[in-house]
Amino acid sequence: MAPASAPHRAFRLANDLLAFLLEVAALLALAVWGYEWGGHLVVGAVLGAVVAGAAAVLWGAFAAPRARYPVPLPAVLAVKALVFGSAALALAGLGMRTQALWFAGLVLVNTVLVTYYRSRD
Repeated sequence: MAPASAPHRAFRLANDLLAFLLEVAALLALAVWGYEWGGHLVVGAVLGAVVAGAAAVLWGAFAAPRARYPVPLPAVLAVKALVFGSAALALAGLGMRTQALWFAGLVLVNTVLVTYYRSRD
């Protein structure tokens, strides 16, 4: 395979950066949802930490580029769908329906591009 051009490498780097930012946004959305749903300051803080922590552990174990347990692509995509889908639902549950739709759309496009480029490596 021929080496990628500078604009192509820049696009891939920007897409990887967007993937990371979407992952962080998903954890934040889940943490805020857990906090709000918990109702009480301590209960909400614990629930937010547990929900976001569970998603982070699941992601690191199976969906991260250097996952602890490498699994086939369909399993990786299933974990991504679970975490990102939960985050989109969390945003909608927080009354941020427009943001949830934008988030889900960005995740979909980004995941398709990341999956395509990583399959070519």
